[in-house]
Amino acid sequence: MRYLPHSDAERADMLAVIGATSAEALFASVPRSAMLSKSVDLPAHSPEFLVEAHMRALANKNHAAADGPFFVGAGAYRHHVPATVDHLIQRSEWLTAYTPYQPEVAQGTLQMLFEFQTQVAHLTGMEVANASMYDGSTATAEAVLMARRLTRKDKMVLSGGLHPHYRDVVRTYLDNSPNLICQPASPEGQGDILSHIDDDTAAIVIQTPDFFGHLRDLERAAEAIHARGGLLIVVVTEIVSLGLLEAPGALGADIVVCEGQSIGNALNFGGPYVGLMATKKEFIRQMPGRLCGETVDAEGTRGFVLTLSTREQHIRREKATSNICTNSGLCALAFSIHMGLLGEAGLTRLARLNHARAVALAKALRAVPGVELLNKTFFNEMTIRLNSLAAPVVEVLARNGILAGVPVSRLIPDDPAAANLMVLAATELTTDADIAALVSGLTGALK
Repeated sequence: MRYLPHSDAERADMLAVIGATSAEALFASVPRSAMLSKSVDLPAHSPEFLVEAHMRALANKNHAAADGPFFVGAGAYRHHVPATVDHLIQRSEWLTAYTPYQPEVAQGTLQMLFEFQTQVAHLTGMEVANASMYDGSTATAEAVLMARRLTRKDKMVLSGGLHPHYRDVVRTYLDNSPNLICQPASPEGQGDILSHIDDDTAAIVIQTPDFFGHLRDLERAAEAIHARGGLLIVVVTEIVSLGLLEAPGALGADIVVCEGQSIGNALNFGGPYVGLMATKKEFIRQMPGRLCGETVDAEGTRGFVLTLSTREQHIRREKATSNICTNSGLCALAFSIHMGLLGEAGLTRLARLNHARAVALAKALRAVPGVELLNKTFFNEMTIRLNSLAAPVVEVLARNGILAGVPVSRLIPDDPAAANLMVLAATELTTDADIAALVSGLTGALK
């Protein structure tokens, strides 16, 4: 809303209605010791145009992803988003649409979510998908809770290759449960996650490509956990990879959760993002969030409805599968539009281009003195070890306009072995000139 200050007469009218003599009287119950003794040190008031100029000057200090070579990934990726996506999601029919409680007036929203679910189910190779979650990390935590309900077991095992932020969110959801086993994070192998499986294990959580960029063997993991009556939860932070890699559902996954930001959603200085969740049809009653379905009305006309909405607003709180109260509807729409524009063949081409750009980056990095590439497998992301601390190198390159990647110590600060590690990503937007600039910057910084 616009800021429209009240006049003295309007203030007097409002005070008279509530029986107060002044605005200060409204704070009479606040102890004097808690009151400020002098004015807050803020700039004096200024004309609107000067405030706008000041804000523009502050904004111009930002170095956005498109302002130069960009290799940041680690769960958030810079991809090209067609102009059509933003044009369509900003139409008032979508931008202001509310929760589709009344299907007779929300057919457009319901159909979009139905199509979105279809796309996600196809991508992940699962039988059913919900109408989106908040983001990939909370979707992972919800999958863990879902697995515990399904198996009636408590023990969870998280791979060391799971994104550190995702691991922290799971810990928060489970309140640091003693039955939560987290493998140590290392780019050179997190040990054998299968050795932690026993008859009390509800599920194992494996990310592929993992935080360090490695591709993981899902089939072997699925066989091992299923033999003990547990479930396999697969996490994908780079959804574009599913345009090239085999779908987790075809490899034995029971629940698949993804971060969908890469499709249709720009980086946007940190969000909002969109979580994807898909599972087997037999587990549908324990899947959190909403599920949109297709049906016919009394006259046989095709229509769409909320088939399931197992959340605390719709059923008794203690019976809800989740306290997540909404889905990232506009971000899901952006995902669905972009995916519709790409089509299956287009997504495959996009994935191949991403991998080709990453191959070019890997080849260039191997030639830089003081750089060791740690990946034998990758999609579009990889980890390197430097001959010096990674964080200062990233800062040096950033001052030169190159956003080189993410120092692992930023996300795993307590591990001394992470200090020299850096995670880098390449996408279809990474050019040969960008790679050359990175190589030159690293060579200079590591001398």
